[in-house]
Amino acid sequence: MRISVIGCGYLGAVHAACMAKLGHEVVGIDVDEQKIANLSEATAPFYEPGLEDLLRDVQETGRLKFTTDISAAAGSSVHFICVGTPQKKGENGADLRFVDASAEALAPYLAPGDLVVGKSTVPVGTAARLAEFVKDVQPDAHLVWNPEFLREGHAVSDTLQPDRFVYGVEGGSEDDPAVSVLDEVYAVPLSNGTPRLITDHPTAELVKTAANSFLATKISFINAMAEVCEAAGADISSLADAIGLDDRIGRKFLNAGIGFGGGCLPKDIRAFMARAGELGADQALTFLREVDAINMRRRNRVVELTRDLCDGSLLGKRITVLGAAFKPESDDVRDSPALNIAAQLQLQGAVVTVNDPKALVNAAKRFPELHYESNLEIALNGADILLLLTEWQQYRDLDPYVTGASVTCRRILDGRNTLDPSKWRSAGWLYRGLGRP
Repeated sequence: MRISVIGCGYLGAVHAACMAKLGHEVVGIDVDEQKIANLSEATAPFYEPGLEDLLRDVQETGRLKFTTDISAAAGSSVHFICVGTPQKKGENGADLRFVDASAEALAPYLAPGDLVVGKSTVPVGTAARLAEFVKDVQPDAHLVWNPEFLREGHAVSDTLQPDRFVYGVEGGSEDDPAVSVLDEVYAVPLSNGTPRLITDHPTAELVKTAANSFLATKISFINAMAEVCEAAGADISSLADAIGLDDRIGRKFLNAGIGFGGGCLPKDIRAFMARAGELGADQALTFLREVDAINMRRRNRVVELTRDLCDGSLLGKRITVLGAAFKPESDDVRDSPALNIAAQLQLQGAVVTVNDPKALVNAAKRFPELHYESNLEIALNGADILLLLTEWQQYRDLDPYVTGASVTCRRILDGRNTLDPSKWRSAGWLYRGLGRP
C-alpha cells in the first residue's frame, strides 16, 4: 500500500520505517528540514535501539522517503497522523495545534476512499471533531483512531510486533470499510497472531490515556509503599516481590525508585484530568492528582537522602549523577527525574557532574548550567557520593571495588534499587536504596 506519515518525531519516524519494513511504500512528512535531511540519510534525530539499522535497510529498498512537502501525501491511500501533543504551557490540557495543523495541511490531498489514521495521544472527543472535518473536506474519506503503545527503547519491536491493535471507527462497527484497510496495513503482525479490538472513537482515545494512567498509578503506588517501608524499617523490594506473585497484581512496574518521567506519562495523566473536568467527570480522576504528587515528591526525597548521606550538608560536595535520560536505552530527557534532581542538588550548593551514555547532548540543552562528562571514569574520579538515577546496564555492571578506587568517599544512593546492596556494602560502600533498610 502507499502510506504517508505526517510528523517524523519519535512516533512518526519509527512508524514510517516499520511500515516500510512491512512492505508498504511510505513517505514521511515533517516541517523540520534538518530532521528530514537526517532521516533521508538514515540518521535518526534521537536514540532508539535498532532504528538507524532499520532506516538503512528499508531506504535501500526504495520503499521509504522523507520530505517537507505535504503534497507528497497525494496518491497515498492511508495517512497516519503522528505529531506530538505536548502539555499546554501553564495548563494541564493537551496542546492540539499540531494535530489540527496536520489535518488541515493534509485536507487538499485527500481522495475518495482515503483513510486518515490518528495515532497521536489526544483528549477524548478529538477524533469525532476531526472526523467531521475530514467528511466536510472529502465525504468519501474515513477517519480511524489507532492509538500507539510504544515503549521508548523498544519502539521498533513494539511497532512490528505489538501486543494489540485498537481501531476506533465511527459507531464501532466491524463492518466499517476502514477496518479492512487497516487490516491490510497490518497484515503481517495480524497473521502472526496480534489481537485487534474494534471500538468507537471515544473508546479508542481513552484506551491510551487509561493505560498510561494505570501504569502511572502502579508506579506511584509502589513508591508510596517505599515511603512507608522507610518509616517502618521494611524492604520495598521484598514487599514488591511478595505482592507481585499475586497474578491479579503482577510484578511489572512495581520497582520503587525516583518516579516516572518522559514525554508521555506525566503530560498524559494531566491532560486526562483536564479533559475529565471539561466533561464534568473530574471527581472520577481525583486520585491521579495524588499519583502525580507522589511521583514529584520522589525527586525531593532523593535530594533529602543525598543530604543525609553527605552528613547534613550539600555545600561543596562533589556529586556524580549516573544517568540523565528518563529511562535507559533512550536519549529522551523530557521531564527527566534524574536531571531534575541534579539541578536541585546544584542549586543547593553541590558540585554536580552528570554522566549518561546517550543523553548528554539533550540534557545540556535543557540544563546548560550543569556539568556533563561523557567519560564515565573521569565522571567518577574524586566523587564524594554517587547517585544512580537511570538504570543503564553499564551502571548496573559497575564493580564496587574498582569504582571505589576512583571516588573520594564510598557512598552511593541507588535511586532505582538496581544494585546488590550486600555486594556494595562488602566492598566498603555506604549504600542507600529507596524504601530499603
